[in-house]
Amino acid sequence: MGGRDLRALFGSNDRGIQVEEHFTNRQEQWEAVTDALAGHVRTVAAPGFDVEDLEAPRDNVLVFHGVGGIGKSTLSRKVEAALAHGEHRPTQWGEPVRVTGRVLPVRIDLARSAGTDFERVVLTVRLALAELGRPLPAFDLALRRYWDHVHPGESLEEFLRRGGLGRRFGKAVPQQMQSALADIAQAVLLPGTVGAVVGQVTGSVVRALRDHRASVRALAGCSRLADLLEAEPDLDALSYYTHLLAWELARLPAGRAVLPVILLDTFEDVGDRVHRDLERLLQRVVWLMPNAFFVVTGRSRLQWAEEALHGQLDWTGPTAWPGLAAPSGPAADAASAGPAPRRQILIGDFSAEDCDDYLARRLTRDGTPVIAPDVRAVVTARSHGLPLHLDLAVQRFLAIRRSGREPGPADFDVDFPALISRTLSDLTPDERHVLRSVSLLDNFDVPLAARAAGMTYDAAALRLVERPFVRTDPHAVWPYHLHAVIRSTIRTADDRADDRWSAGDWARAAARAFDAIGERRAAAADGDRDLLVNCLRQGLRLARDFGLDLGWLAEAAWSYVGDSVWEPLAPPGPAHGTAPRTAADALVETLGALGRRQHEHRESTVARLTAVVESGLLPPELRDMAVYYRAKAERDLGRSDESRHGMCLVADGGGRLAPAARRGLAHLARLAGDFPTALRTAGTLGWAGRHHRILGDVWWVQGDMARAARSYEAAREEAEQHAVAGERATAQAQRAFTLAFADPAVAEDELVLAQQLLTGLDLRATRLTTRIAALVRDAGAAAAGLEDRARVLRAEAEVSGITAARLTLELALGFHHAVLDDRDRLTASLGRLRDLVAGDYAYYPDLVCFMAGRPLPDGRPSRARWIDGEETTRARWRALVTVRRAHLRGI
Repeated sequence: MGGRDLRALFGSNDRGIQVEEHFTNRQEQWEAVTDALAGHVRTVAAPGFDVEDLEAPRDNVLVFHGVGGIGKSTLSRKVEAALAHGEHRPTQWGEPVRVTGRVLPVRIDLARSAGTDFERVVLTVRLALAELGRPLPAFDLALRRYWDHVHPGESLEEFLRRGGLGRRFGKAVPQQMQSALADIAQAVLLPGTVGAVVGQVTGSVVRALRDHRASVRALAGCSRLADLLEAEPDLDALSYYTHLLAWELARLPAGRAVLPVILLDTFEDVGDRVHRDLERLLQRVVWLMPNAFFVVTGRSRLQWAEEALHGQLDWTGPTAWPGLAAPSGPAADAASAGPAPRRQILIGDFSAEDCDDYLARRLTRDGTPVIAPDVRAVVTARSHGLPLHLDLAVQRFLAIRRSGREPGPADFDVDFPALISRTLSDLTPDERHVLRSVSLLDNFDVPLAARAAGMTYDAAALRLVERPFVRTDPHAVWPYHLHAVIRSTIRTADDRADDRWSAGDWARAAARAFDAIGERRAAAADGDRDLLVNCLRQGLRLARDFGLDLGWLAEAAWSYVGDSVWEPLAPPGPAHGTAPRTAADALVETLGALGRRQHEHRESTVARLTAVVESGLLPPELRDMAVYYRAKAERDLGRSDESRHGMCLVADGGGRLAPAARRGLAHLARLAGDFPTALRTAGTLGWAGRHHRILGDVWWVQGDMARAARSYEAAREEAEQHAVAGERATAQAQRAFTLAFADPAVAEDELVLAQQLLTGLDLRATRLTTRIAALVRDAGAAAAGLEDRARVLRAEAEVSGITAARLTLELALGFHHAVLDDRDRLTASLGRLRDLVAGDYAYYPDLVCFMAGRPLPDGRPSRARWIDGEETTRARWRALVTVRRAHLRGI
């Protein structure tokens, strides 16, 4: 669908290539046009509608706005063609609105290059209405008076011929005007030719109207005609004459009725926020022609619904223009992200499918796409759906073919500098400065944008966020972000603009942005996790890309680690196998490894943190962070000696993680079966060492589920007091796991709470704990499908590399088989446990034997140092099985 793309046509000598200006589906925008037009038709047809009512709100305008190159002008042309000729409508579009009479589309390009001034706008509308085949006497008389005053001695017909409007619309208007003036002259009984006495005609008409003469009855219905004819016939008066056009249209007989749809394209060239002279005239046309419908396309939304423009434009505010204001009322403040206005529609990017379709159809040979699928895929990915990027890629494709080789995917993994000039073309110097500054940021608000640009005022940033290439996400920490391809291009393309930045300019802007983000982080309330993560993501990227000192990032990293939530942090670390080169590299890799350990094997975590530790780039406290979490990962892998060495290094250093490292040593003692040492150490740890959770971990292994559950509850409550979400969820998951052995009904409620507390957290091991707890809760129930659920969990635990999860799963299965007294499967579980334990967790097979009432292998005593002795521990675990059997029998 579309005409010939002449630029692409002349880009190659190969006449076998068919070059089409392909139009990709904009069905949603067409539906918006038809819906709005249908509503307008109902309004005009309503009994109370009065074309001369100058106070009623106006809802006769629809705005499409978007970045340069998004396809606004193409959409405007297609809407015009679809309304004028149904056969030119894209196949995806439905039927246009059916109205009494007919729809008359009139498209006017307001681009500076088109040379369209206000006078030509009015003439174009009148020329289009010449298709009615009849004069519009009230308007024609006023227009003729204006013309003779402003263009003395110049023929309107000659002006239209010279300007091209005559060729576009024919020569009917001068003839219709002449006929109208002749009829009016006859009505007021004037002798002679009309052309010689137009001023006299006007004066006679005004006197006749004032005297209410019957001879001008046809014009008397227009209550403001006499006043308009008496006014100075200048450009300002010409804008008011469009009221006469609306009046003439309203009195057309039903069989001749017409609905003008006036499409004003490239509205951004009308003016700016300071110079609104032309915009004021055009707004006056829209207001004074309430029975016409206007479709405006431009880069920015219309501000007419903003009260602040009172005095610059004639009609402003949400009462005057309800469709242009946000649904909540007055237009939202520029620094906030409010709901979208009903009649202001941001034209979105193409989908990936539309991009591929566009590229496939632009260049064809015998109906087959010339651009290969792999090339189209790269262009589509780089374009982020921006049609201008697709057009530039087509031109690059032809240019490469002219060089004598076939283009490949790597040729299009680039940005196009032309996008910069298109984006910057209508921005002020201050706005361009802010735009480059915020291209360093993933998201921002107005104060942050101004601070990053080094400005002491917000005006330029306020203007910039209204531009269509600035997208709004009201749910983000900071609501604004740049269109992805615009941001990428500004940051990476070879910018040849006159005010382009040097490397030093970019470095200074990065330092300003980094400091500004740090200030926002410091001023934020404690516990604002979303802000913390947002600041970290952006600060890490800036520090890494521009070699900045860590500064506030160090404290932010401790806050990130302290909550144990582990949201992913976006900036990638060094390439695989590449050691960090700066402190920022090392911190990015450290935090990235900690976040990713919830999704990858612990072996990978150990390798990544080892590279950080060996680089020596981090300051001592942050180096402790890498050492400590590497030791935790080594413990998860069953490497107790290596883990113990790392924990001792951190504990002996006395830094922030020293209590956590001492807790780690207590864990290692527990894994080795040295429960008295673990219990003794827990008493020295306090909150920082998570003492209550250590106690719970010791007591459940002893079979004392009540005491363990109380310890975990105390741990959860302490975590709540300190607002540490990850610790709270972990303690609750352990409490649910413990109670699942003792009381399935109570465990059900505890599991629900654990799952609620895990919402929004990325804790892989804890989630595995809750699922294993669910198996324990259902142990002994033949219909629970435990074996199938266990197989899935076993695979996930193996992928994670978390040895504790695999052992705990087999322990849960051992409990299930003991309750069922399924000796064969119990023996199989024991075998899997013995294969998994190697030094640490050696007492887990003993626990299964305790449950089943079996002696330990070879009659040996347990190697573990039980708190209350082996026999007491055996009795407790056996009692859990006995109680579960009684529960299942309903006793």
